[in-house]
Amino acid sequence: MKRVALIRGVRYAYRLVPGGEPCLFLHGFTGAGDVFVPVLERLASLGCRPSAILPDLLGHGASDVPDDAARLSMDETVRDLDALLDELGISSCRVVGYSMGGRVALAFAISRPHRVRALVLESASPGIEDASEREARRNEDDRLADEIEARGLDWFVSEWERRPIFATHEGLPDVEKARQRAIRRTGSARGYAQSLRGLGTGRQPSYWDALGRLTMPVALVTGALDAKFTRIAERMQSRLPNAVHVAIDGAGHTPHLEQPDRFATWLAQFLSASGRLD
Repeated sequence: MKRVALIRGVRYAYRLVPGGEPCLFLHGFTGAGDVFVPVLERLASLGCRPSAILPDLLGHGASDVPDDAARLSMDETVRDLDALLDELGISSCRVVGYSMGGRVALAFAISRPHRVRALVLESASPGIEDASEREARRNEDDRLADEIEARGLDWFVSEWERRPIFATHEGLPDVEKARQRAIRRTGSARGYAQSLRGLGTGRQPSYWDALGRLTMPVALVTGALDAKFTRIAERMQSRLPNAVHVAIDGAGHTPHLEQPDRFATWLAQFLSASGRLD
């Protein structure tokens, strides 16, 4: 059952799964905290039972959609997560982030390193280095946001699922495709539009130069079929002092969906190897 917390003036919906050491899971764009429930079930079958915090980021799921897109920015989101951990009485934890959630997880680790004991980034990026490319992406995100609001949620969910980055989802079981679609439909056109305007890749600062400051264990997970993000992860690994990278065979951008057993097995091994929390 989801809970709701008032965090810095906005409502965050989140799910808590009891267990041992705390672990914060951050979903991707058009997702919600519930996308990680099957991952947690597989981890439990392997004897790995973290105490999981699964928030719906602003603009997603059952969390608020602020009128001011700046309230969804990376800096504001990092402050929200900081406050959410305070609300839950958690001083530090491990953080797992997928895609957009991986970008947020990385920003959180860079700005709040004392709160992150280990970091798992699945199909994530430190952002766009070139300022002109970042501006072009920002304009692209804004155009898409306007179109989402103009054409509605049904159009956008269908359009999003047809994007080339998700071509490997053709092999997913029908029940999993339906589950992902149902999670996407818990959000709203307004929410996704505001998320793009506030937290899109075009508005994220580049964190490439900050990677060398991260001393906690970092795991970079990509699908071997996702050439773009595998190259990004390889480059990230070369700059991170304490990082490992695995490219999971038979998976594209979403290893946790496309190869769930391999993903869970590898994640359980990393969480075990990264040491127990105090």
